[in-house]
Amino acid sequence: MSALICGSFAYDTIMVFHDRFRNHILPEQVHILNVSFLVPDMRREFGGCAGNIAYNLKLLGGEGVPMGTVGTDFQPYAEWMDRQGVSREHLKIIDGQYTAQAYITTDQDDNQITAFHPGAMNESHQNQVTQAEGITLGLVSPDGRQGMIEHAQQFAEAGIPFIFDPGQGMPMFDGEELIRFAEQASWLAFNDYEARLMQERTGKSISQLSEMVQAIIVTRGGEGSSIHVRGKIIEIPPAQATSVQDPTGCGDAYRAGLLYGLQNGMDWETTGRIASLMGTIKIEHAGTQNHHFTLDEFKARFRNTFHYGFQE
Repeated sequence: MSALICGSFAYDTIMVFHDRFRNHILPEQVHILNVSFLVPDMRREFGGCAGNIAYNLKLLGGEGVPMGTVGTDFQPYAEWMDRQGVSREHLKIIDGQYTAQAYITTDQDDNQITAFHPGAMNESHQNQVTQAEGITLGLVSPDGRQGMIEHAQQFAEAGIPFIFDPGQGMPMFDGEELIRFAEQASWLAFNDYEARLMQERTGKSISQLSEMVQAIIVTRGGEGSSIHVRGKIIEIPPAQATSVQDPTGCGDAYRAGLLYGLQNGMDWETTGRIASLMGTIKIEHAGTQNHHFTLDEFKARFRNTFHYGFQE
């Protein structure tokens, strides 16, 4: 099965402030806020949901191609993708636009101030699912609002099962729109906060929503994850991390594990554990695409962690 991964591409510029925001932001003066933070540490990472998921799926040996819109500044990212063997066939460059950019400043308390420029991502609807051939599995992840709506509709019309993974894009949609996504999708994927928001906006419980799809996956960070399959709840334990470096991108790594399990017809118990281990490996590394392993190394760690093996 070949997966089409619809979603964002972005540059993440991460800066570290060697102090605490609270020492410089006075609550009684926020109406005249004018602050400057010296950030001697800075790094630029390749990110975005589609880029991250495609990178992780490639590490597992899965079949997948990302689809997204990028800006005229994309060349360094494009060269990285080429080196990693990730397809750029369905990336569209939008003239006069920057690739989406996230500027993140982190202080010593791990608080973050982020500015996000969507740029070319807002034009994601210019891509169409039908432009990709041989696709048997899809994923709609955070992207431009219209693109997410149209790609879900196109997957449904083509009869291609897909995961709806709204992530940080969920606030863009009201309850009626979210219900429509659930009606079109085969699977839903949320973190625990997004799952609560989904229930609030739709007025439906996870149990009710699970009757509309084949499964709902809810991640809970270090507490593991749950897979709801039509009245049955499968608890997936977390995989122990050797160190915790950076949680950014762990959800995307987890989603790649889901795609890999679905592509290979695995049961949910194994699929969830593969996804869990992918998230753990990611958290052990700074940045979203800086971890590396062979499939044999992954299988060995899977066996050591969960005490059984799997075959793709």
